[in-house]
Amino acid sequence: MIKNNNKLIIYVNNAPSYELLIEPDFSNLIDALGALEMNNRRFMIVTDSNVGSLYAKQIQDLLAPIARSVSIFTFPAGEKSKNLDTVKDCYEQLIIEGFDRKDILIALGGGVVGDLTGFVASSYLRGIRFIQMPTSLLAMVDSSIGGKTGVDFNNYKNMVGAFYQPKLVYMNIDTLHTLPMSEYLSGVSEIIKHGLIMDSSFYRWLKDNASDIKARKYTVISEMIKRSCQIKKEVVEEDPMEAGIRALLNFGHTVGHSVEKLKNFSYLHGECVSLGACAGAYISYKRSYLTYEEYKDIIDTFKAFNQPVKVEGLDLNVIYETTFLDKKMDGGRINFILLKSIGEGIIDNTVTKDEMIEAIESILEQK
Repeated sequence: MIKNNNKLIIYVNNAPSYELLIEPDFSNLIDALGALEMNNRRFMIVTDSNVGSLYAKQIQDLLAPIARSVSIFTFPAGEKSKNLDTVKDCYEQLIIEGFDRKDILIALGGGVVGDLTGFVASSYLRGIRFIQMPTSLLAMVDSSIGGKTGVDFNNYKNMVGAFYQPKLVYMNIDTLHTLPMSEYLSGVSEIIKHGLIMDSSFYRWLKDNASDIKARKYTVISEMIKRSCQIKKEVVEEDPMEAGIRALLNFGHTVGHSVEKLKNFSYLHGECVSLGACAGAYISYKRSYLTYEEYKDIIDTFKAFNQPVKVEGLDLNVIYETTFLDKKMDGGRINFILLKSIGEGIIDNTVTKDEMIEAIESILEQK
């Protein structure tokens, strides 16, 4: 439930676990930390080479009056750094600086930073406190909420990880203005996904407000982020360990992750979700869950936010085979997410090879 218009309380196992704050700047950060009794502790800001140069020093200066020490660990930006080698380097700095279990990591950046920092926090000394400070739209509405952490292994996405909850999620919406437009709109793909699987009225709202969303109008994007986070909150609270309904959040991800891997992460994650969602919508249409008009509307909505609906340079059968490397397999079957209707996702493990092949073909650019 929203309180003070900018706060969500995330519950884990039916108990309040942490706050999610949606703020216009960093000015309330110290008050939020004070409420968590984090004074006089060591802090390490974990960030990447893009975000660190913009915000790390500002956060370090903000924390200095309340902290025992504030250090910065920076790694090269990009998915290729999301691996166990970077984790090892972070462990080493934590050990050298003498971090103990009561000290705090701060994940300052996008989804790669948040996932990696969360995994380090879950495993260093069997668990150290951490805070999510997402600076990308994708991280704000998706990866910073729900406690899924992890890294890639030999280019297999998120194969090593843990469920581990942050102590706070602090979103400064102003950071979105430093994102390249392509990265910002990539985050909108995950938001469209939330509407498609859970809330048809929100999906329509996104279409109606497309111009203001693309213009990054503060009042509109803060409302968009708030509603999207509410949807994810509702899902992860009901299923914190992804044993059931939380799988709905994987709509577009099975095919999307295959494309992401085969394109060697040259496509942004949200762009791959767009492609995967179009494939999932195609199967939903062919099963008569969606009308052709609804299917076409989904395609047009992703297009309206400059997201790809076709991909070139990939082999149909290779994409299909790569889907079986997905970590969401269950007993040799893929738990595929379909749309029973716009606003109602379903989990289905009966999708056939022929359906998959036809759906993948629908997103391939014809030569």
